[in-house]
Amino acid sequence: MDALILGFEVALTGTNLAYCFLGVLLGTAIGVLPGIGALAAVSMLLPVTFYLHPTTALILLAGVYYGAEYGGSTASILLRLPGTPASAITCLDGYPMAKQGKAGVALFTTSVGSFIGGSLGIILMMVLTPAIMTMSLAFGPAEYFAIILLGLVAAGTATGGSVVKGLMMIVFGLLVGCIGTDLNTGVVRYDLGFYELQDGINMVVLAMGLFGVSEVIASIDRPGGEIVQRRISLRSMIPSRAEWRQAYPAILRGSAIGAFFGPLPGTGPSLASFMSYLVEKRIARDPSRFGKGAIEGVASPEAANNAAVQTAFIPTLALGIPGTATTAILLGAMMVHGIQPGPRLVTQNQDLFWGVIASFWIGNLLLLILNIPLIGIWVSILKIPYRLLYPAILIFICVGVYSVNNNLFDVWMVLIVGLVGYGLRLLEFEPAPLLIGYILGPLLEENLRRGLLLFRGDYMGFVQRPISAGILLLLVLLIAYVAWSRYRAVRRGVSAAAAG
Repeated sequence: MDALILGFEVALTGTNLAYCFLGVLLGTAIGVLPGIGALAAVSMLLPVTFYLHPTTALILLAGVYYGAEYGGSTASILLRLPGTPASAITCLDGYPMAKQGKAGVALFTTSVGSFIGGSLGIILMMVLTPAIMTMSLAFGPAEYFAIILLGLVAAGTATGGSVVKGLMMIVFGLLVGCIGTDLNTGVVRYDLGFYELQDGINMVVLAMGLFGVSEVIASIDRPGGEIVQRRISLRSMIPSRAEWRQAYPAILRGSAIGAFFGPLPGTGPSLASFMSYLVEKRIARDPSRFGKGAIEGVASPEAANNAAVQTAFIPTLALGIPGTATTAILLGAMMVHGIQPGPRLVTQNQDLFWGVIASFWIGNLLLLILNIPLIGIWVSILKIPYRLLYPAILIFICVGVYSVNNNLFDVWMVLIVGLVGYGLRLLEFEPAPLLIGYILGPLLEENLRRGLLLFRGDYMGFVQRPISAGILLLLVLLIAYVAWSRYRAVRRGVSAAAAG
């Protein structure tokens, strides 16, 4: 409690409180706008935080992150256009509710569900993160190498698409992370003759290109500016007693599911919301209601994705392992400010750690207050045609990238990376594993080299330590499970084809 009081003293300072409010406000607005998402928003705001105190910077970026998950459901319900990937499942029952004249009920339910799910996630983060940090003090290079490798493989196999493509993107990210000068030998790697690449590709350039520019390119032929005619009043948002009896157990179940999936590297809020929807449909007395306006199909996924967003910070802060692609950017922001995530974060930066956690409580409360009255404004923003919205975003990206190093080369690089990201999207490759591989690749290489120095070049040293051996065993079991699942899927496909 003393540490939490210290955190509130840090978070309630005028500057931090203002940036917390700004972060959740921007995050909600960005979540409402279809197709942008928290990842692109955090990437675009990253250069701005270079001029802020590290605690203030993290409060701002984290507010944008969980604020976007709050706002992502608005466009899903009103226009059937998911504001974030995690809110895509909300379209299935949220939009039918809106067509039935229950848009206000759906929006109010998502706000309450998001608040409850986020609150449970914060409580778990407060309890588990210091405990994990204490246990991880026993970690050496071998243990860190094993857990980073496990996180990379988990991220590659949990993309929701092809496992092979996910692992290919992880390897691609590892190679991109190798670009630049090797700090151990001084050898320049993969610079292609450009001296600007001797320091590597900037994380801001990579993130903005993959998730910002590629989205603009993909949205060129997308229609926009659809107008919602029906006025949403405050009274129409309050669920009836029967609807609330259906919603609140779903909110609690979704919060628990999101809290479970959030800390697992590579899963994130999208998988959590999808799994919570499947659970609700499986246990429902009448599954046929789902897809036609079931309030549980809105309440549970929204609680799950916000719980997952909060608990995704547990491995990020405790171990330096990003739980999602967005927390990978936040991890990079901490490193830019000279903050080393990991087991010593609480002892060496106690005010930062507890200040950020306290800001989560404040931000969640602000979002609950903001979301309901501002729904009418978000609907007005959705009237802006994409032909005006996306060029403004592109200009903002270029200005933000240029401001990092005042280098025109970075602007060209972000455009090239954007084209590559668009090409990967056309080929159905997920860009998020690439970013995770880029962030964790140098850490993997560093701990591998440190371990080999300690073990005098003997690779068996990595399996002779109990913790690292256990983690590597989990890695082998994960690979075996994925291979077996793929084999069974192929067998079922062959059997179905033969039967047909």
